[in-house]
Amino acid sequence: MSTAIVTGQPVPGSSLEGDLRALGFDVRLAPDAADAEAALATVPGGQRVAVVDAGFVGHVHALRLGLTDPRFNASAIPGALAVLPSTRQALNRAVTESGMHPDAVAKSLEAAGTDVHRPELGDLVAAVPTDPQARNEVRQSVAAVDDEAIRLRTAVKARDGFFTTYCVSPYSRYLARWCARRGLTPNQVTTASLLTALIAAGCAATGTRPGFVAAGLLLLFSFVLDCTDGQLARYSLQYSTLGAWLDATFDRAKEYAYYAGLALGAANADGDDVWALALGAMVLQTCRHVVDFSFNEANHDAAANTSPTAALSDKLDSVGWTVWVRRMIVLPIGERWALIAILTALTTPRITFVVLLVGCALAACYTTAGRLLRSLTRKARRTDRAAQALADLADSGPLARLFSKVKVPAPAPVIAALGGVAVVTVSALTDVGGTWPIVVAAVYCVTSGLAVARPLKGTLDWLVPPIFRASEYLTVLVLAARSEVNGALPAAFGLVAAVAYHHYDTVYRIRGGTGAPPHWLVRAIGGHEGRTLVVTILAALFTTTDFTVALTVCAVFVALVVLAESIRFWVSAGAPAVHDEGEPA
Repeated sequence: MSTAIVTGQPVPGSSLEGDLRALGFDVRLAPDAADAEAALATVPGGQRVAVVDAGFVGHVHALRLGLTDPRFNASAIPGALAVLPSTRQALNRAVTESGMHPDAVAKSLEAAGTDVHRPELGDLVAAVPTDPQARNEVRQSVAAVDDEAIRLRTAVKARDGFFTTYCVSPYSRYLARWCARRGLTPNQVTTASLLTALIAAGCAATGTRPGFVAAGLLLLFSFVLDCTDGQLARYSLQYSTLGAWLDATFDRAKEYAYYAGLALGAANADGDDVWALALGAMVLQTCRHVVDFSFNEANHDAAANTSPTAALSDKLDSVGWTVWVRRMIVLPIGERWALIAILTALTTPRITFVVLLVGCALAACYTTAGRLLRSLTRKARRTDRAAQALADLADSGPLARLFSKVKVPAPAPVIAALGGVAVVTVSALTDVGGTWPIVVAAVYCVTSGLAVARPLKGTLDWLVPPIFRASEYLTVLVLAARSEVNGALPAAFGLVAAVAYHHYDTVYRIRGGTGAPPHWLVRAIGGHEGRTLVVTILAALFTTTDFTVALTVCAVFVALVVLAESIRFWVSAGAPAVHDEGEPA
């Protein structure tokens, strides 16, 4: 429950008290300062508390934005202020210094160092008129603006892909409102989206044309629900840490589960083995994301962070059609899922994966080339925080840390690439079951440590984590594919999926400002270099069906350890605030 203290003499005909109750507040009237302070003293410390001027006139949605957003410890609009329990002591001090007027309290909080969020109201009205004439004018301004239309419009992300913007959001926002009016939560819609995608994967696994058509339609509906959950969160301000985590992780789970369903469907339809393509699609998509994450973290707070390439990009974004072309080229989630759904319904799983791989490869080349140009042309000084974030994203295990004490005068990406290319190439070209992959994997452990021996502050050091991801994932893919052991590729798919979850989880923790997962977790699952070495050893020791069993055991172990710690963290009080939605993924 939340409590709103309405200070000052009530205004005849005002709907303020009813509006606050509609927003879920227990309203307490306080005509004078003594009543207001007494009312504040009786509010339990674990409740959100709002202080609102009795003369407030404005839209209900303005009050909602200013008083109910759970992402901010303190927020204010003209004539109204709200704080979470964590800021209660600061509020008490501010009230003692400035009295109970909301605007004065907000200024006092800011003067004392408390961040007070002030939402952009745009056309929404929020004011405290001082005389009847001004009140009438403000009320006319309120009547002239449809706050429900604004609420629906702002429920949609300001930046999204072409397919999402023009083919989904025009109606999904109304679905979000329908859900809100029936008391559904964003987490429930997120879960429904996951279940729908899993059913779609099951339909694809049947290997029949009706199953493929149903899978494509259900995948599109799952994406509609995926858009709806975020719009519902923005429409009703039902943000939560758990919701952000579910939304982020379920997106990957849905897509990769669908890949597995397509691979099973291909086998059931005509015996076509496309598991290598499915695993390749997952590897490529994950590495694309790691490039984005690493580049953004490296430049998150870099000083003198400008470049001619960035200026050119801004100019292109000022021309309407180039904005959409550039967003479509990167094949964001809306375009990607629409492509997968249509190809699933009309073609075969093999064609679907081939087209997906080509499209994602072109998108990866485009985005990576742009980031390379920006890095080479900008004169930026990266901070210790950025270097630590890249080190955390590197996911270095005990073996790499052992050799990280040795510093060599060579760029970190070059060292990382040499080791990565060597282990993947040798695994692909030498005899199956040979010892050379093990030897080169051991060398990879050494180069991985050398690459992170110095703080990752170089111009292109953000390439180190994606190089490590590609090296590990591709080694698993190559060894499983070349083993020609029945079930090895599906087992490798499971292992890479479990490891990829760990890497995504690391990203979301860093974005939330809590740092990487604990060191014991990284040590327990070996780090990227340790897992690469283990897989090469397993490939040499087990050249029969036992290799499938060994990969499966590794996948289950990593999944159980990572999921247990991740779930414990994200449902704990130490979980970070809701992360930024970022670019379309």
